Amino acid sequence: MSSSLFSPMDIRGVLLRNRIVMSPMCMYSCFEKDGAVTPWHVTHYAGRAAGGVGLVMTEATAVLPEGRISNEDLGIWSDVHVAGLRQVTDACRDAGAKTGIQLAHAGRKSEAEGRIVAPSAIAFHERYRTPEAMSEADIEAAVAAFRDGARRAKDAGFDVVELHAAHGYLLNEFLSPLTNSRTDRYGGDLDGRFRMLAETIRAVREVWEGPLFVRLSLDEYAEGGTPMADFVRYARRAKSLGVDLIDCSTGGVVPARVESYPGYQVPYAETIRREADIAVGAVGLIDEPAFAEHLVRAGRADLVFLGRALLRDPYWPLHAAKTLGAEAPIPKQYARAW
Repeated sequence: MSSSLFSPMDIRGVLLRNRIVMSPMCMYSCFEKDGAVTPWHVTHYAGRAAGGVGLVMTEATAVLPEGRISNEDLGIWSDVHVAGLRQVTDACRDAGAKTGIQLAHAGRKSEAEGRIVAPSAIAFHERYRTPEAMSEADIEAAVAAFRDGARRAKDAGFDVVELHAAHGYLLNEFLSPLTNSRTDRYGGDLDGRFRMLAETIRAVREVWEGPLFVRLSLDEYAEGGTPMADFVRYARRAKSLGVDLIDCSTGGVVPARVESYPGYQVPYAETIRREADIAVGAVGLIDEPAFAEHLVRAGRADLVFLGRALLRDPYWPLHAAKTLGAEAPIPKQYARAW
């Protein structure tokens, strides 16, 4: 029986060799605090490409310096960053994987130096700085920064762009009533809260023709948060604007205790796939090959995003293929070991 996990997937003409995605994970390795790629990044990402994933996603890559989660995050706010990012895409492509970049702005959760902004002047936690509420000029500048980041991503050779609208970062902050108390056209109701993400998608689509993903936090684990029905509406609208896949995560919007276990976020992906009629990625402590195979075979997800599993084992896909009896994308240099 053929493996569904190791079946290819075509998205806007970009052919992924399998359904395994390296999930974006911050590496805190820009030691000069300049947002530039280091040898660590090239080795880290290329190693997972050689290990057999279909799509390698970089960490949250800041479209503005003040939008970094930390001072050590990757950046794409300058043309200077393009050459280093090209090293990553070239290395991964040579190893047979496609590459994606997660464009991000941390908003009120930024711990980087400089000014921090958010839809409303509400701190994430007492140990975080209170952000400045964004003016419409600030919003326009941030949207333009996402567009410019997508243009640079194209110049750097990426195959996929993902907008980070999850985990309580800027785009997510606009979506949630827990973090957006605005009364202007960027708040107040579902349409207002979705406006910045909509403008960002449109701006990115002006310069980016390839696959476009959006990561959403589909449960805020707090009273008064966004209901699932609204997330379905957001996903439908995102699709109508040219988004190809929703990367389905949860949490991070406000401090909350979350009971996590293998596959705990999969039901959210299933709901979005079924009710918004859009492709989805499932994420969340997915470690076992048989479970990942089930998710794709049963139609619960189109792609499986792996995070910690790939930190522990860069060759997880090769081991999974052996377990599932699938044909593995083994680099010829390693064939003698398999």
